[in-house]
Amino acid sequence: MTNTEKEVQLRTDEEGYLIDPADWSEAAGEELARIENITLGAEHWQVVHFMREFFDERQVAPDVRFVIKHLAGLGMGPAARSRLFELFPYGYVKQACKIAGMRRPRGWSTG
Repeated sequence: MTNTEKEVQLRTDEEGYLIDPADWSEAAGEELARIENITLGAEHWQVVHFMREFFDERQVAPDVRFVIKHLAGLGMGPAARSRLFELFPYGYVKQACKIAGMRRPRGWSTG
């Protein structure tokens, strides 16, 4: 391991979600994305940072509709929903929530 590489220790549940969202960092997000076979680009980070800010303010993961509204406000308009699912093809809960360090939301579909 070089000085620029950091080993990321993730405490996750059996489904791969962080046990404690406070353990999240950008390095953790990158590792969680790698596990999901996603290379994070600028749009991914827009979603992840919005989710983290929402969580920090409210102590709850944002519902997908808030993320879609955020993306629409960034100029995606009606294409925001489809773009979100292009960025996270296995679903908002399965990938976006996981990469953003949220616990698995109870009672939410995998959409």
